Amino acid sequence: MKLLIGGSSSKMFHLREFSEMLKKNNIDTKLVLDVKYADGFPSRKMSEWFTTDTKFKKLIQEFKPNLILVDRQRHFALEASKTDIPLVVHLRGNYWKEMEMAKKTLYSSPPKKIAINKWDEIGKKCFKAADRILPICRHLEDVVKNHYPQKSTAVMYQGISAENWFENSGMKLKHPCVGLVQGAVILEKTQELLTLTKVLERMPETTFYWVGDGPYKDNVLPTLKKYDNFKWLGALDYPNKIREFLTEIDVYVLLSGIDMAPLTLLEAQLMKKPVIATNVGGIPELMKHKENGFLIEKGDSGKLIEYLQIIFNDCNKSKNMGDSGRKFVIDNFSWETIAKKFINDVKDLVE
Repeated sequence: MKLLIGGSSSKMFHLREFSEMLKKNNIDTKLVLDVKYADGFPSRKMSEWFTTDTKFKKLIQEFKPNLILVDRQRHFALEASKTDIPLVVHLRGNYWKEMEMAKKTLYSSPPKKIAINKWDEIGKKCFKAADRILPICRHLEDVVKNHYPQKSTAVMYQGISAENWFENSGMKLKHPCVGLVQGAVILEKTQELLTLTKVLERMPETTFYWVGDGPYKDNVLPTLKKYDNFKWLGALDYPNKIREFLTEIDVYVLLSGIDMAPLTLLEAQLMKKPVIATNVGGIPELMKHKENGFLIEKGDSGKLIEYLQIIFNDCNKSKNMGDSGRKFVIDNFSWETIAKKFINDVKDLVE
């Protein structure tokens, strides 16, 4: 198998790990930044609006892949769909829900409507042309089947390297403390952070630290900043500063209104932190309720308080949950496991 992977800049760190593991499994793999070889309207760079497909064609001619994997539905995937090479799309989020929300919020103005409609047009062409779609969790696979019932699918979870997640002191926080690491790029996801308001009132001695940034942060920050025991740290360098943050916190909490397979939930468990997360999307697939953490329903501040108190008041339970979480992630989400399943799931496309 000769596999060409076209990835976005934000996922390069993880795609490199995936690529290296594939090579260890004797898969001839080439990883490239997708926009370097294919871009166009509505790219943020106007200079890229009128580019040709020359770079992409040269890449194909030189590497001669017999399978192409993409991690987003953009121009690289569109160019790949025009070839006779099997195309596999790794779908990381609920494309349809996110597109719907984007059109109603950030892309509601006339100029941005043109851009989002073009992205949607490209996305639909990529899905239609894909020989196989690999949703990042079982929950998302059900969503894909609802939109494309005849399309071939297989779940491809996000892999992670356990050796990258070890204790790394350097950050000092006020204890007891709760850490949250999540972006503010999806409105429905971000709004769930407001569940914290009653928790902040009831637990004034506990400090809650939020790491994350994005266009929707101002939908929640003005409310949360009213509480002295809430601190916003903004975005932190990945992975070093995130590792320092996860080393220092006592509990990891993920409050999300919509989510598929949040990587930070895996990272926190590898750092042996007990976790509490909202029971939405693919989150229940990434942890075991009451074994390495707790699941709560959306908006349930009462259960969040109850579970935090259980963790803070029972050191042995907290430690056991942390140890169990690390083992669970290593057993199920190592790159070795993900790569071998991927090879098995796509081998029929190149036979």
